[in-house]
Formats: sequence, structure tokens, C-alpha cells
Amino acid sequence: MESKMERMSSSVQSWVEEHKLATIGGVWAAAVGGSVAYSRRRSPQRATSLRLIHARIHAQALTLAVLGGAAAFHYYSSNKSRNSAAAEQLDLDFYSQLPAATDADGNENERWSWQ
Repeated sequence: MESKMERMSSSVQSWVEEHKLATIGGVWAAAVGGSVAYSRRRSPQRATSLRLIHARIHAQALTLAVLGGAAAFHYYSSNKSRNSAAAEQLDLDFYSQLPAATDADGNENERWSWQ
């Protein structure tokens, strides 16, 4: 039985998958707001235009980090499923297809000799 936290995490994950751009926009807006609030509290004498410029830069950096993380997650999750499909198609009897090290008379096969 799934716990309440697992169900909520699953629903948030599915919503984010369906609304990728809205999620990125929300992260960007939250970063701008958080940066402006932090800047206002830290140095109240700073001009509002300067606060907005710094907030935009912080938000862009955070957005790039989120996009990079999403791209890495997508790459590794799709690569993982592709690798598992390739592993299923892999011929596990590879070694049985190699030529024998010696022939019927006991002579060493040329492919296996070090000379």
C-alpha cells in the first residue's frame, strides 16, 4: 500500500511531466521573487532596477540549472530503458560462437596463438 507522501510525489511528478514549460516558468518567477526579497532585506538602499537586474541573473542561472537537470534526467532515464532493451536482445551464447582454441588433432588455432 502506497503512503500518502508517495502518492503526492507521484502526482506532482506526473503534473510536472505534463506541464514542463509552466513548471520552468514557475521556478523562474519564484527565483526572481526570492532574489528580490533577499536583496531588499540584505541591502535596502540598493536601487530597485539594480535589484531586478540581479534577480533576473539569479533566476536565469537557476533556470539553466533546472533545465540541465531535466535534460540529464531525461537522457539517463531514456538511456536506461534503451540499455535494458539492448540487454534483452544480447546473445548470451557469444563464447560458444568463437572458434575453438585447438582443432580436432590438438593443434593450436592461429587466432588464439601468441606467436
